[in-house]
Amino acid sequence: MFDFKFPTTKRIGIDLGTANTVVYVVGEGIVLNEPTVVAVIAEENRVVAVGHEAKEMLGRTPGNIVALRPLRDGVIADYTITEAMLSYFIDKVCGRARFFKPEVMVCIPSGVTQVERRAVLDATMSAGAKSAYLIDEPLAAAIGAKIPIAQAAGHMIVNIGGGSSESAVISLGGVVVHSSVRVAGNKIDEAISNFVKRKHNLLIGETSAEVIKIGIGNAVPTQEVDKRKTIEIRGRDTITGLPRTILLDEFVVGDAIRPVLMEIVRGVKEVLEQCPPELASDIIDKGIVMSGGTSLLANFDKLMTEMTGVPCHVAEDALLCVVRGTGVAMENIQLYKRSINRR
Repeated sequence: MFDFKFPTTKRIGIDLGTANTVVYVVGEGIVLNEPTVVAVIAEENRVVAVGHEAKEMLGRTPGNIVALRPLRDGVIADYTITEAMLSYFIDKVCGRARFFKPEVMVCIPSGVTQVERRAVLDATMSAGAKSAYLIDEPLAAAIGAKIPIAQAAGHMIVNIGGGSSESAVISLGGVVVHSSVRVAGNKIDEAISNFVKRKHNLLIGETSAEVIKIGIGNAVPTQEVDKRKTIEIRGRDTITGLPRTILLDEFVVGDAIRPVLMEIVRGVKEVLEQCPPELASDIIDKGIVMSGGTSLLANFDKLMTEMTGVPCHVAEDALLCVVRGTGVAMENIQLYKRSINRR
């Protein structure tokens, strides 16, 4: 006898990030984690590569191919290419030949406008979804970080991704106060590139800047010279035009990225200032939970504690909190229906 299972509608949660896109399938877990980069042929506007393959092309493409990030600061910057990318990810997860269109939930920054929300919903529907849902990033991050958001108590989550930093106080399953700052990991990379160009007359690409951030980036760099981490970096000299190698240490990189980190902290302080007193006392007890890739920057939680006076800690598996939360919300859609936009 054949063991035939009739195909059912897949339910998918997508963390559509500025730096990475992560896909969660209900019943299967996380099935895909790729950079949010698309390579297109300029004249035809035709997509030639998506994800890892396209990221390798950043800064290395011939004149007729352009590798770009279709999302900027957490929102869609290029509608057509975002649609093509979503279509590629949905096809990869569901297969091109499918009986039923999937139901898709996408998470977005809490500070986006109605027009930007509509753009995400439209792009998701055009990419092949049967129905599209939207969930706010801080709420998804809180669910993914296993914070009991349904309680009548205040919980604060700070989700720092590639394009935006979201801070929110959550109580009784909804967002009470939130702040969205369009400053995050990409701005840190930019600050590193600008510093290296200004101080060392060396041009480096965004991939090299990211390598520096991950390798020796530190929110509270050590003062002792012999204990500082160093990294060798290659680039093009702006004066001679020739390739050159320099050595950077964590202290100078820490100085370069400090203004960006302070902008993120300012967003967190804004939320704490607007927070109702009862919830503020809960947050002092429970502390602030940090999630997202940029929260993994060395000692960022320490800096946040120092600047706000509230204990902070990084959530377990911080990089995947948002997509896990989106997947859980997709599984229990009735439970979270108040917090979800649908089409």
